[in-house]
Amino acid sequence: MGDRYLALRLFELCLVAVLAFLLVKSDPVPEQRAPLTSRTVRTKYGDVSGVIVTLDAKHLEPVEVFRGIPYASPPLGSLRFMPPVTGALWQGVKIADKFSPVCPQRLPDIANETAALKRMPRGRLEYLKRLLPYLKEQSEDCLYLNIYAPAQGRSSVEFD
Repeated sequence: MGDRYLALRLFELCLVAVLAFLLVKSDPVPEQRAPLTSRTVRTKYGDVSGVIVTLDAKHLEPVEVFRGIPYASPPLGSLRFMPPVTGALWQGVKIADKFSPVCPQRLPDIANETAALKRMPRGRLEYLKRLLPYLKEQSEDCLYLNIYAPAQGRSSVEFD
């Protein structure tokens, strides 16, 4: 009876380890590299066109992504440390297919993995490794939105 109990506990431990590994290895939103152009959306600032992104997972439908949409004037010069000011209007269609810079921030030092693992769980370290490339470009001009919506329908939409 003791050997059987031990074998069952070992099996449970292995099962938990495999599930944890699969959760850590799965990207939050991995995407394939050939995005299609999305519909044009009218906003009060101007027209915007994003991209259709196909996610790398069987159960996830494609999404329409609008990256780097400005929602306020850059907080530079006299606008620094002031409440956001309404952004400028633009003419034509803004192609929103690239991420904008992120606001300045101190990034965690994960160059020494052994030292980093003393400060955080392995799952967080792996997540940071995938996230850090998107945080490298920093600027005080960082008041932008990334909008994700289900890729359904092709009709035009107007947002106020």
